[in-house]
Amino acid sequence: MMTDFDKDLDARGLNCPLPILRAKKALTEMSSGQVLRILATDPGSVKDFQAFSKQTGNELVSHAEANKEFTFFMKKK
Repeated sequence: MMTDFDKDLDARGLNCPLPILRAKKALTEMSSGQVLRILATDPGSVKDFQAFSKQTGNELVSHAEANKEFTFFMKKK
């Protein structure tokens, strides 16, 4: 599990599409190669972030689930 990240985004309690929209906004403020950590509780966010990664070219480095909470690490292209 990756633990190094440059920015943190707490999207817990938000439903689709808000976690993606917040992540998109956060990524625009970051430099290429930096890593964004996203915390989410929306079960649909797993598929959402996989699709978002494919569409934008930002790398979904890893994702994990614990206690109905999802943690994503996304590297800006």
